[in-house]
Amino acid sequence: MKDIWLLKVYYLIVNNMDLSERAQPLAEEELATEIYDLIADCASSKQIKKGANEVTKTLNRSITSLIIIAADANPLEIVLHLPLLAEEKNIPYVFVPSKKALGKHCGTTRNVIAVSILKN
Repeated sequence: MKDIWLLKVYYLIVNNMDLSERAQPLAEEELATEIYDLIADCASSKQIKKGANEVTKTLNRSITSLIIIAADANPLEIVLHLPLLAEEKNIPYVFVPSKKALGKHCGTTRNVIAVSILKN
């Protein structure tokens, strides 16, 4: 089931043409909702890592299949190294509008600026 979600999200990311200037590709509302649902499903089965440091570790270890980054991280520069690493490792990534919603769907009350969905 997770693979179907990943393929659907990746397809929508690739075909997303409305992008912001610095946080690219920024998921629109419909895509962001589907991404949040995917995160909630993966969080319940302990298949995610939260936070910029943990996401960086999963990228370096090549154990991630998708990276989700909050576009409202302040300052945004604290997460801008993640797209570079993801492109280097050929791993898809997407920006979502809200770090608060990202944290909520991860199952925590804290804001989360980056999430990594792990491979099996």
